[in-house]
Amino acid sequence: MRCATVQFEHRPDDKAYNLARVEHFARRASAAKAQVVVFPEMCVLGYWHLRRHPAERLRELAEPVTGPSVARVRGLAAELGMAVGVGFLEIDDHGGLFNSYAMCLPDGRVHVHRKLHAFEHEAISSGDRYTVFDTPWGVRMGVLICWDNNLVENVRATALLGATVLVAPHQTGGTNSRSPHGMRPIPVGPWRDRHHDRKSIEAELRGPNGREWLMRWLPSRAHDNGLFVLFSNGVGEDDDEIRTGNAMILDPYGRTLAETWAAEDAMVIADLDLDLLPMSTGRRWIQGRRPELYGVLTRRFGDERDARNARFSTDPVPIHRPT
Repeated sequence: MRCATVQFEHRPDDKAYNLARVEHFARRASAAKAQVVVFPEMCVLGYWHLRRHPAERLRELAEPVTGPSVARVRGLAAELGMAVGVGFLEIDDHGGLFNSYAMCLPDGRVHVHRKLHAFEHEAISSGDRYTVFDTPWGVRMGVLICWDNNLVENVRATALLGATVLVAPHQTGGTNSRSPHGMRPIPVGPWRDRHHDRKSIEAELRGPNGREWLMRWLPSRAHDNGLFVLFSNGVGEDDDEIRTGNAMILDPYGRTLAETWAAEDAMVIADLDLDLLPMSTGRRWIQGRRPELYGVLTRRFGDERDARNARFSTDPVPIHRPT
């Protein structure tokens, strides 16, 4: 199965521009005979600036799944005969807001994942279910948005529900991590000067605040669960942070099939060798599970936090827990 993943610099609140970029890359992916193309988290509307909007403004910008933005992508998927995935701000029938991702299949079906660990705005709620679905190519896909992928339980659950390809849209890199050895912001100067000094900004995108951070953990999600991973990300200015792109495709052994560290909108394509799945290390490990031992995974220890508090807290995390 041939898949493509895209990084691009969105324009805040500019749906027309952002959807035009989606269409541009979808048509390029189709011309390259890709069956799937995926785009970043919240790419239809933009991302980090949303935290500055009042809740009413978010409701004005949000759309239901049946709204014009997803409808346009759904039509594009049908026209091109491929699956197209985009992130958008969803509003439900009761006015609830969600950081959502729509996978539009060529047969007209749309599968929507709501981010399980939303922290962008107090008015944006977290989802409460996993999203795994069949595709016309005999492959089950799953979706986890950004921070969803950081919690190992979510990726394992997605694999146990039958997904063999994980769509992992992000807006990450260059964040101000609370961890002593986590990411740090990237100065805006090198990004804005990229047309004159490309080496400096691409060194940042590949460095400890971009690719190096991703490679500490992202390949293990693929390897330990026997999954292909389609990692899509924003690149460039996202309010007061610089996203680091690094769009990549990983195989079930955690190996990189295709990637980019270009300081620009870009797409990478790879053929997924599905014959790798049955004997991949992660798939064989999963068969050795002992679920009777895993009750501890569903116990509450009293220090669980909402994603917003966990994401931004500066309090140290307890090391010793009650037995």
